[in-house]
Amino acid sequence: MTEHSTGRHRPATPLNRATSLPPWSLIAAGAVAGGLLGGAYGLLQPPSYTATSYVVAVPTERSDPASALGFAQAYGRVATQLAVLGDAQVWAGVPVSTLQESVRTATSPDAPVVAVTATSSRADLAADMANAVSRALTRHAADTESATHVELQQFARATEPTEPSDASPAVTGLVGASAGGLLGGLALLVRPRRGADGPGRPAVPAPALAADVHGQL
Repeated sequence: MTEHSTGRHRPATPLNRATSLPPWSLIAAGAVAGGLLGGAYGLLQPPSYTATSYVVAVPTERSDPASALGFAQAYGRVATQLAVLGDAQVWAGVPVSTLQESVRTATSPDAPVVAVTATSSRADLAADMANAVSRALTRHAADTESATHVELQQFARATEPTEPSDASPAVTGLVGASAGGLLGGLALLVRPRRGADGPGRPAVPAPALAADVHGQL
């Protein structure tokens, strides 16, 4: 008779209790943790404001709309160059390096318009930087108007934004919860399966050697 009794129960260990949790608990825990981290990030990050000004390329009597469209594309690339930003820093009141980091331009393939967008933690500074770059760009275009036969005019000034342009804490929390739930699901897929021989161990057949020894006795 063997010393081990099948009626005895081993005391539950922390590992056994942890592996007895339902599978969806990993997904729920990941979603909750991700939501808390995402919401905290949205609350702690400084606000960011975005302002956009527009300039338009207008053909002169010696040019045509197609040429104006082509030069608008070129001016969109020139707007963030040092020659333009060097003049814009005087009106914006910030260094050229700040303009290089904060100002972006965009053009349209269908309209001779250049959009100058500036981003800052201050709403008034975002508008000032966008307007300063637009002003400097129109002045540089005026210096070459006799050769390009295209005039660059300010179409719309940037106004001071009233709300931040970055995501709210609710949105960042939702994104964090989704990412956390996804990571919890991946952890659920890769965790060891519970086999017949106990948690975390796959079921294996009895060793063949033990059967041979038993037969020889």
